[in-house]
Amino acid sequence: MRPSELIKFKQAGRAITILTAWDSLSAALVEASGADAVLVGDSLAMVALGHATTLPVTPKQMLHHTQAVMRGFRGEPSQQPLIICDLPFLSYQCGEEQAMAVAGELLKESSAAAVKLEGAEPEIIAVIDRLVRMGIPVMGHLGLTPQAVHHLGYKRQAEDQRSQDRIFEQAIALETSGCFALVLEHIPSELASKIRRRLAIPVIGIGAGDDCDGQVRVTADLLGLTPRQPPFSPALLQGRELFSSALGQWVRDQNSPPTTATPPPEPGC
Repeated sequence: MRPSELIKFKQAGRAITILTAWDSLSAALVEASGADAVLVGDSLAMVALGHATTLPVTPKQMLHHTQAVMRGFRGEPSQQPLIICDLPFLSYQCGEEQAMAVAGELLKESSAAAVKLEGAEPEIIAVIDRLVRMGIPVMGHLGLTPQAVHHLGYKRQAEDQRSQDRIFEQAIALETSGCFALVLEHIPSELASKIRRRLAIPVIGIGAGDDCDGQVRVTADLLGLTPRQPPFSPALLQGRELFSSALGQWVRDQNSPPTTATPPPEPGC
């Protein structure tokens, strides 16, 4: 699948589904689910690497995990989900040349077909314009942007009219710069709906209400594997408890003394 297919889905009124993956096992699960796209999100810094934020993950680590994800697919290449990879913190904020080098290597050395960037400041718009002109598809991301955690926190964004107007204008700027889709995270549903109706590109929500062209979720959140559950992504099952219980039972079974078999009775006279 190519990024342009998601635009066709919006035009056809077909909902878009995106799940994250961080290794071959999670990729196989997402592919089997039938999701349209796999996001190799920098959330893997927290999910897979144990960091408190997404900031420490490096471009080399993102490439390493993207390569693992592509090895997890089992279907024919034409039937595999679209792979989108996050550009990590400081890989694109420092200018167009560095962004081109990181994004280019991701697409050259893996099956990723697009990258995702956070924000819409003038410097980011310039980077997106350069990437798109050089043939690298870009997905935008507004609202709660985890790479700005020290500035924005993890709270809901765009609570006042001024910030809502700003995100609305930024969404238009991202479309104009050539983004093929836009993620809106943890913002009022009314704002997300307004943006969806304004843009020709797909608007993908996460904590942004149901009136979006599609939804994206962190797979580990849906499976109940993360220690803290985001308020906008309830677990579909209590995975941590389920797996811990099953593994604990196995350990207890191994530590139990073997059952002594009762010898057969002696034959009678």
